[in-house]
Amino acid sequence: MKANCWMGRNKVEVLDVPEPGILNPRDAVVRVTSTAICGSDLHLYDGYIPTMRKGDVLGHEFMGEVVEVGPGVANLRPGDRVVVPFPIACGACLACEHGMYSLCENSNPNAGLAEKMMGHSPAGIFGYSHMLGGYPGGQAQYARVPFADIGPIKIDDDLPDEKVLFLSDILPTGWMGAEMCDIKPGDVIAVWGAGPVGQFAAAAALQLGAEQVVSIDRFPYRLEIAGRAGALTLNYEEVDVLDALRDITAGRGPDACIDAVGMEAHYPVAAVQAYDRAKQAARLETDRPHALREAIMACRNGGIVSVIGVYGGFVDKFPMGSFMNRSLTMRTGQCHVQRYMKPLLDRIREGFDPSFVITHHMRLEDAPRAFEMFKNKEHYCNKVVLSPW
Repeated sequence: MKANCWMGRNKVEVLDVPEPGILNPRDAVVRVTSTAICGSDLHLYDGYIPTMRKGDVLGHEFMGEVVEVGPGVANLRPGDRVVVPFPIACGACLACEHGMYSLCENSNPNAGLAEKMMGHSPAGIFGYSHMLGGYPGGQAQYARVPFADIGPIKIDDDLPDEKVLFLSDILPTGWMGAEMCDIKPGDVIAVWGAGPVGQFAAAAALQLGAEQVVSIDRFPYRLEIAGRAGALTLNYEEVDVLDALRDITAGRGPDACIDAVGMEAHYPVAAVQAYDRAKQAARLETDRPHALREAIMACRNGGIVSVIGVYGGFVDKFPMGSFMNRSLTMRTGQCHVQRYMKPLLDRIREGFDPSFVITHHMRLEDAPRAFEMFKNKEHYCNKVVLSPW
């Protein structure tokens, strides 16, 4: 079968690889009908996530048709159409019992690698390094889905792929980012990053009752999409973000700030950007936390900082003094996707259409070109959906 494989820093290739099969009783094999490139795939592409190996199959946003199930999967059968969540979860451990599926204690066979870097291991993730399980991803014609009786959600109606595909990751991730803000009537929510996750976080914050949402980015076409979703927009290359947010909130600061950027943030002050890029390139820090620093400094006293942008390891110049002295709360985590799939599918059936983030449909074999286009923001690229067939 064809699969998009990581071949080193800034290099992916679509190769012929063996088709997956059933390895465990709770496995299913899915024929992938649609898959997407996530912003966090760029962290792999750019070489910032350790324990990748040449030939690893990428992709953690995918859906398709079940073609085979193991004897332990009673809720699916061949022919079922499913969306697959990116965290792999057993459904029976302490974390899963509390709905914290991205912290599953049983789905990462390489937990020891993650423990060395993080102290404890999160769940395994499709196509996202050997530290997180070494599972082949879904940018392929077929994918093996472990614990298939827990993860995939069946799509029983005729909703097209592009309306439900993002239940696999970015729609629940954006929703969780807003939910972690404990939004109350009258709240102002600021969102750093107007990529697809930030766009969904902004839309979710409004649906959860925020009076005003402010989206912050530097690419006008991404801000335009966030603006169409109802957000006030700030281009950080044109305005001082902290001053602008003080003006919007009468000096108090946003009630909650969402970091939907993560480890490869850009900063408009050249000296600061150069400092972090140099340290990251020399592997003296793993992440460039500009958005996180600014979110902490912007948030009102006693407010919440919600972090859904992906971080890989260690950050420099974390403003701990501001964070501690102003009684801020930080909430974060890889999304517990399984918790959100059913309620968000219901919202889609009621009329919410997440496909507004898609700008490009391409073939799987065009994945190398799609990665370059997505990374470099060419042709107003916001979200790429790949078709494997």
